[in-house]
Amino acid sequence: MFAVWRPNYNSKCVLSNSKQVLLFAARIFRSLARWYPASMRNPLEPFLQQQGFVMLDGGLATELECRGADLDHFLWSARLLAEAPELIRDVHRDYLEAGADVIATATYQASLGGFSRAGFNQARAERLMQLSVELALQARESFWSAADSHHGRLPPLVAASIGPYGACLHDGSEYHGDYDIDRQALMDFHRPRMALLAATNADILAFETIPSRQEAEVLIELLCEYPDVPAWLSFSCRDGASVSHGEPFAECAALADCSGQVVAVGVNCTAPQHVSQLLAAASGVQKPLVVYPNSGEHWVAADNRWAGQCSGAFPVRDWYARGARVLGGCCRTGPEDIRDMRAALCALAAEK
Repeated sequence: MFAVWRPNYNSKCVLSNSKQVLLFAARIFRSLARWYPASMRNPLEPFLQQQGFVMLDGGLATELECRGADLDHFLWSARLLAEAPELIRDVHRDYLEAGADVIATATYQASLGGFSRAGFNQARAERLMQLSVELALQARESFWSAADSHHGRLPPLVAASIGPYGACLHDGSEYHGDYDIDRQALMDFHRPRMALLAATNADILAFETIPSRQEAEVLIELLCEYPDVPAWLSFSCRDGASVSHGEPFAECAALADCSGQVVAVGVNCTAPQHVSQLLAAASGVQKPLVVYPNSGEHWVAADNRWAGQCSGAFPVRDWYARGARVLGGCCRTGPEDIRDMRAALCALAAEK
């Protein structure tokens, strides 16, 4: 089951004196007051203590497409949960071999409504969501069963991926967050998928590519319903100062310090050239900072393709110096990128 971590109920939000952020913190604290877990811990902490960083995986869909998978579908990589689950498991294993400490499930763009639209009934849809975690667990077991996998490593973690509402629309709106629904509709959308994934044997939830403060608030509020479940929170950003919907990233990142269950916060699927500024903006956050950008290319929703130029190797040593501790890659990155990033971070640690 999920690792547990004791939240600091006396912690305060930092970075911003925004009235909205403080009001949100008060609402979360009221929700948390109903729960007093006997023992909780941050599943990322052993990695931070032993090696000084946590290595995430890279783009799951990117690598699946490299292996011939057709993901031109509104379910995206979740489509393969029904059609080619063994391919997902193989990619998970390859990321572990490349040095990932955490592998994320193929549920970023999955939802019960999406599976229903694809013709699956409720029971089958729920089973596919659960299968996503089982595939990652199988890959971890296979990897860790080899004795040489233990050298300089800790047992890897499985993160149950929860993408934004916009990802399930399959129209690129996770990169702007302009949804035509209210807060309650967002909660109604996220609640059933979070309930399913929170009940699995994943180690942590990954709230990924969140484009707006409102959606982050919704996810954190829902997380209170599962008090033993930790999560990290990662935003998509449009520049070096703002999340995709336009709110200041500093204020959005500060939300993490309002929740004992959110154990890390940062950015993903964001252009690498913005990362240094975003890390500076979040420098006052007390939680570990997360960075897993895309390749530097951008998504063209109208054409259903990536365009632009790849930025090349990520400057992970610089990002580490600026405070990033949980690092990896997102869209258009692969196992070789993760291998290179881990090598750079291990070399940095050896110099100290």
